[in-house]
Amino acid sequence: MEDLTDVYNDIIMEHSMNSYNKKRLEKCDFCEKGHNPNCGDEIELQVKMNGDIIEDIAFSGHGCAISQASTSIMIDTLKGKDIKEAKEIIKTFIGMIKRKITDEKELDKLEEAIALKNVSNMPARVKCALLAWHTMEDMINNVSGNI
Repeated sequence: MEDLTDVYNDIIMEHSMNSYNKKRLEKCDFCEKGHNPNCGDEIELQVKMNGDIIEDIAFSGHGCAISQASTSIMIDTLKGKDIKEAKEIIKTFIGMIKRKITDEKELDKLEEAIALKNVSNMPARVKCALLAWHTMEDMINNVSGNI
């Protein structure tokens, strides 16, 4: 029987190697670039809104397996959510990675993103896991008045 760590590793590998979220949207409402100068990870998020609902998100760019998987998993987690929900999920994810939120019940809202929980034990990879989430948070904060 697989343990939870193996399941989480499978999810991360699947997203880093076969990300169907890595594409360009034909039409997007908002676009934000994120960059991690420590390791060279670079992403660009494209978001299509429907009112205050995140209708679609895609990304392009390059980076390590953790940053690419985290970006793809974030997209799956936030797609279909409204801005308020997205902000709460982002805050929870950042809290989990920084070890400030450990309550399993609160972490449930992260869905598949909980697979990245153990990254908090790897200080050199924390910024990789957080890149997309901080980029999305910046975008939401920058455009909140325009939605």
